[in-house]
Amino acid sequence: MAGVGDASGARSASAAGDTMVSGKVEPSPDLRERSIGELLKELSEETSTLVRKELELARAELTQQGKKAGIGAGMFGGAGIAALLMLGTLTAMVVALLATAMDTWLAALIVTVIWAAIAGVLALQGRNKIKEATPPAPQTTETLKEDARWAKTLK
Repeated sequence: MAGVGDASGARSASAAGDTMVSGKVEPSPDLRERSIGELLKELSEETSTLVRKELELARAELTQQGKKAGIGAGMFGGAGIAALLMLGTLTAMVVALLATAMDTWLAALIVTVIWAAIAGVLALQGRNKIKEATPPAPQTTETLKEDARWAKTLK
C-alpha cells in the first residue's frame, strides 16, 4: 500500500510527494498549489483505500485463523471418537471381568444398567440446567411484554 507506511511502520514522506528536511516532513510545492477541496478529496480517497486495505488484511488474518480453528475442531472430533471407542473397550473389559464370577449375560446386564443410570442422571442434570437458562433473556422478554402492553393502549 504505497504512501501508507514502510517496513518499519513509519509514514513514508517520499511516497506522498513530500520531502524530508532535517528530520521534518515538508509538503511538496505542488501540494501547496492545490485547493483545499482537491486535498480533502485526495484525503478521502486515501482514507477509503486505507480502510479497504485494513479490511482485506483483517479478512485474510481471520481466514487463516479460521483454518487453524477448523483443524483444531477436527482434532477434537477425532479425540471424541477415540474416547468413545475407549469407552466401548472399557465396557467390554468390565463385562469380561464380571463374567469370571457369573454368567456373561448377567454381567452384560449389570454393566448396561450402570450405564443407563449414568445416562439418566446426566439427562436430568442437563434438563435442569436448560430450565435455568430459559427464558434466554429475561430482561428483554419483560421489556417486550411492556412494549406490547403500551402498543395496545395506543389503539
